[in-house]
Amino acid sequence: MDFLTESLGFLLQYPLWAVIVSMVIVATLFAFWGTPLWVWAIAGFLALWGFSAPTWLFVVFAALVVVFNIKPIRRTLLTGPLMKLLDAMNFLPQISDTERTAIEAGNVWVDAELFSGKPNLKRLANESYPELSEEEQAFLDGPVEELCSMVSDWDVFVRKGFTDEVWKYMRENKFFGLIIPKEYGGLEFSASAHSAIITKLTSRCGPLATTVMVPNSLGPAELLMHYGTKEQKDRYLPKLATGQEMPCFALTEPTAGSDAGAMTAEGVVFKGEDGELYIRLNFTKRYITLAAISTLIGLAFKLRDPENHLGKGEYLGITCALIPSDTEGIKLGRRHDPLGVPFYNCPIDGEDAVVSVDQIIGGPEQAGNGWRMLMESLGVGRGISLPAQSMGGAKVATRALGAYTSVRKQFGINIGKFEGIEEPMARIGGFTYLMDAARRYTCAGLDIGEKPSVVTAIAKYNFTELGRQIINDAMDIQGGAAISRGPRNIFAHTYTATPIAITVEGANILTRSLMIFGQGAIRCHPYAYDEIDALTRGDVKAFDDVFWKHIGHVGRNKARAFLMSLTRGKIASSPVGGPAAKYYKKLAWASASFAFLADIALGSYGGGLKIKEKISGRFADILSWMYLATATLRRYDAEGQREDDQIFFEWSMDYAFAQIQEAFDAIYREIKVPGLSWLFRGPIALWSRMNRIGSMPSDMLGHKVAQAMQKRGEQRNRLTSGIFTPEDKEEALGRYEYAFRLSEEATPMYKKIYKATKKKELPKTQARFVIDQALEKNIINEEEAELLRKAEDARVDMVQVDEFTLEEYQNQTPSSPKIEESAHPEEITK
Repeated sequence: MDFLTESLGFLLQYPLWAVIVSMVIVATLFAFWGTPLWVWAIAGFLALWGFSAPTWLFVVFAALVVVFNIKPIRRTLLTGPLMKLLDAMNFLPQISDTERTAIEAGNVWVDAELFSGKPNLKRLANESYPELSEEEQAFLDGPVEELCSMVSDWDVFVRKGFTDEVWKYMRENKFFGLIIPKEYGGLEFSASAHSAIITKLTSRCGPLATTVMVPNSLGPAELLMHYGTKEQKDRYLPKLATGQEMPCFALTEPTAGSDAGAMTAEGVVFKGEDGELYIRLNFTKRYITLAAISTLIGLAFKLRDPENHLGKGEYLGITCALIPSDTEGIKLGRRHDPLGVPFYNCPIDGEDAVVSVDQIIGGPEQAGNGWRMLMESLGVGRGISLPAQSMGGAKVATRALGAYTSVRKQFGINIGKFEGIEEPMARIGGFTYLMDAARRYTCAGLDIGEKPSVVTAIAKYNFTELGRQIINDAMDIQGGAAISRGPRNIFAHTYTATPIAITVEGANILTRSLMIFGQGAIRCHPYAYDEIDALTRGDVKAFDDVFWKHIGHVGRNKARAFLMSLTRGKIASSPVGGPAAKYYKKLAWASASFAFLADIALGSYGGGLKIKEKISGRFADILSWMYLATATLRRYDAEGQREDDQIFFEWSMDYAFAQIQEAFDAIYREIKVPGLSWLFRGPIALWSRMNRIGSMPSDMLGHKVAQAMQKRGEQRNRLTSGIFTPEDKEEALGRYEYAFRLSEEATPMYKKIYKATKKKELPKTQARFVIDQALEKNIINEEEAELLRKAEDARVDMVQVDEFTLEEYQNQTPSSPKIEESAHPEEITK
């Protein structure tokens, strides 16, 4: 009875709500500050003493302190049994060897900061943001500009290839050796320069950019530079740099696309009659860019060594080797037709093709290491080529539509003034600003040696998806002018080609759900990978060390998420001032909420999270938009927080946090937490909707962005810098620029015509029909009349579309003969 009386007295001495509230406040603050366990223990004893707790409660609490703080006891009583339970439940995801290689490829970078729940905002705000070197800029202004002027996009599509002059120029100026070190005759440009070059080439001709980017991305040169033997580098890299060797890389098969581990291509090691070791290859590959004109094939295949000649067992795994395309048994010369886009995309087969084992990239010692080579190389290239292509298309859309909507008139006014046009215009301008920020931020990381596979997956997925939105908006704005193909058309070929970028280098659906979060949840999380590894190895000590840190991590992020949400991020400290400060605070808030929810999902679904692609896709969206927001913040600050860029910056940031909010809403609505789903779907979801981290940009902000795009000057030039802008008014984009300039110069005259019309001094009709009357009535002078005539002629010419006679349409030919074979190096030499 004394025991019960003492316990009841303790419970009734203070109001229950006061005890609970006090404990919650203290616990939340301790968790937020990351207070160590021994401080929690002291605080607990002080609290029990302060509340005059009974002796038995002191004893129980002391026992818990001992169990949790003395590691040998904790391992025996808690960690060991917990490991057995988790193993029996198959709770943590099983990681195959190929998955492990993919996860371990490259490293983590700022993505780990965002995944942590407590990002180092100062670090994010001070990441490298370099300019191009003088040599790199000179190449852009010289050879790249010249190459663009040599190519007509329409001509390439009609011809279905390039002239021998273009191929020769690309070889002579080492366009295929952008990344190859100078010691081997290459240009050794940075990732930033590589990206800028592809961006500019894309702005002129998509197939031109593809042709240049593939040899400089995943292929023999990239693999040789990192893994090749000295002999292989000396033999092949100089020839690859000058285009004497034309490379391709054969990975994809009819039954092995995203699941490259399922490839059936096989190589078998055998000893020849001369006593040397060889590999007999049999394979069927498809979607291989440049294969039909290649002289050197990088081939991925599964290697078997039945007689163990290499001393590594029979099944060595995926291997990469260099195969001369004239090897007997190799079948080339065919092409796919990817949506009519004329770049070389081809099947390639090999039947009993024999090469020396010395053709393995890195030599026989690297047999079986091909998968790691591919994952590490893809992890870099994925962040450069396709994002740069999307960037080129975005800048062209921004520049072209700024001119088009300012000059094109309907119902007597410029269509750029219609709110229905302003909305997609704002998206195009805002996305262009944001994408260029992320392009530079990502490439800057690559330039300092980072190999962040999750970040590059974010870049590939989001750039190509935003590019798809931009081209769809561009087509909608231009209407009939966009769907009529011909030399005047700017957008049709980009629109046609967009699904290709969505599909290659990891289909976007899988990139979003499996790579960005599926891989990121393990790779970027502070503890998840080490937990899985320790559990797999049955290492109690290692699991104990990391698991309880993980529990503390969850508690800290729960407290951070709660307090950040309560204060709308204001308790975070921004590393910069000005308009960017509030967005850095929001970024800290988003990271804390994301990290806590990610752990809730990991704890709720366990190994099953791998197949919950809908929920993981929404987590991927949050991580993606946090990264894109980070890059945009860095750009705005690095460029001096320019006042004229503020509207583009704020539109981009508002849009980013609106996407984050939308993804949070979807997670709260769908997440399944044992026993607590009602809490997340009810009160927490309601609070999130009431206390939104972001909303879509306002109509007024969108209006300002759209109108800024329609003004010639430094801001527009800066937003669209780095693209090919022809001066010839007979060129498609050049025609737009010419009409735009004349229209702006004639604006005062248009105003005079408008005022005269309002006064009924001139009839209400198009300006071009009343120029002579306005001149006769001295409303304008002769010089003004001439300028108006030029502006009106240019405006009418700009809105025209291409037309063909039936014979011309059926027999479209380029301006010079079709020369397909000239692409091959040997043909050029002849």
